[in-house]
Amino acid sequence: MSQYDYDLFVIGAGSGGVRAARMAAARGVRVAIAEDLHLGGTCVNVGCVPKKLYVYASEYRQGIEDARGFGVDAGDISFDWPTLRDNKKTEISRLNGIYGNLLSNSGCDLINGRAVVTGPHAVRVGEREISAERILVAVGGWPQLPEIPGAEHAITSNEVFDLETFPKRAMVVGGGYIAVEFAGIFAGLGAQTELVYRGDLFLRGFDLEVREFTATEVARKGVKLSFNDDPVKIVKNADGSLSVTLKSGEVREVDQILYAIGRVPKTANLGLESAGVELNARGAIIVNEQFQSSAPSVYALGDVIDRVQLTPVALAEAMALVDQLYGDASTPMPNYKMIATAVFCQPNIGTLGLSEEEAVEQGLKIDVYVSDFRAMRHTLSGSQERTLMKLIVEQGSERIVGIHMVGADAGEIMQGLSVAVTAGATKTDFDRTIGIHPTAAEEFVTMRTKTRSVG
Repeated sequence: MSQYDYDLFVIGAGSGGVRAARMAAARGVRVAIAEDLHLGGTCVNVGCVPKKLYVYASEYRQGIEDARGFGVDAGDISFDWPTLRDNKKTEISRLNGIYGNLLSNSGCDLINGRAVVTGPHAVRVGEREISAERILVAVGGWPQLPEIPGAEHAITSNEVFDLETFPKRAMVVGGGYIAVEFAGIFAGLGAQTELVYRGDLFLRGFDLEVREFTATEVARKGVKLSFNDDPVKIVKNADGSLSVTLKSGEVREVDQILYAIGRVPKTANLGLESAGVELNARGAIIVNEQFQSSAPSVYALGDVIDRVQLTPVALAEAMALVDQLYGDASTPMPNYKMIATAVFCQPNIGTLGLSEEEAVEQGLKIDVYVSDFRAMRHTLSGSQERTLMKLIVEQGSERIVGIHMVGADAGEIMQGLSVAVTAGATKTDFDRTIGIHPTAAEEFVTMRTKTRSVG
């Protein structure tokens, strides 16, 4: 008989925590999982899922307008925010229920409440003290607000999905995924939208050519881009509107200001110090290659370790960890260097591997293939939207070290290409692949003439 109440106690029922709990329970491990908010974590409740639903909604207006060039006229376009918001709530509730069923059917004990670590093998949930051989922390991250006067009048991605009324004038502050995506959502749904970012250009870390191209297309969609600027004060007016003073001295009148300036690991007041768990300067749990913290019995994965903040990464980490602890360790650890990802701005970005700048920094000699074109659908729609596709190929080996796309369905297309590249496909393999015509995606296998060589 074990000296502990559980073999594994998971704190946080987000994507990574739920996957780890279920997989461990399926192997006969005695598992409990605690959550004090909603099942499914950030992704299901205030992240990937509702965001993508809102992205879909924001694209319909443009689609209806484009349809007129094909002879389809739906008349006047109207948008009802409560319908979208409340239908989203219904869908998220359905997903919460599915997560609950998955956990209960797997044999996990689901504990509703905030779990606090009280020692290397102990947690407390409310008044209940629980012991566990191992503790897994998967509490994710939390959005930030700036320390400026009036910041309490701003919202974050936690609140944006459930606004009482849809703003006529919106400001989004930030330069990452969430900022760029929500600027597109607000604009697509009809709000006068401005994106303010303190840097020279948004999406830092992405390929420069992709960033520049995306900025042009986002602006074409009606988003005002204000770079090298930042709010310094927010004042709420008598009518509920907000006066936002920028670093440049300019003042904007808006109805809503959304801050998307990054998320920090949600480790505050979690009691980790009682177990001797070390954190880095951002509050992330420091773990080794096996996701083990400085306290041997405490593990962590997902956004709380601040490696790659993506749901599929947390899932991969969870499966690798469980197999390592309770299986035969045959599941490989995630390869953080070749992770395909998408930004659901308008148009979408899909990316895999190195940017051109990263390849050069690593000393690689590369050939770069670029195609910039207007997709077939827009020859009749009248839209001036363009598509960018880019391949970065190592000279000699023909190894594809980077693929990038800005255009419709970029995420869907990149998923298939990532399988090929993960399997070792080279530029020669792409060249001998027969394309599907007419599609935009066929451009990736018909780019024969290199744009430039670098290195």
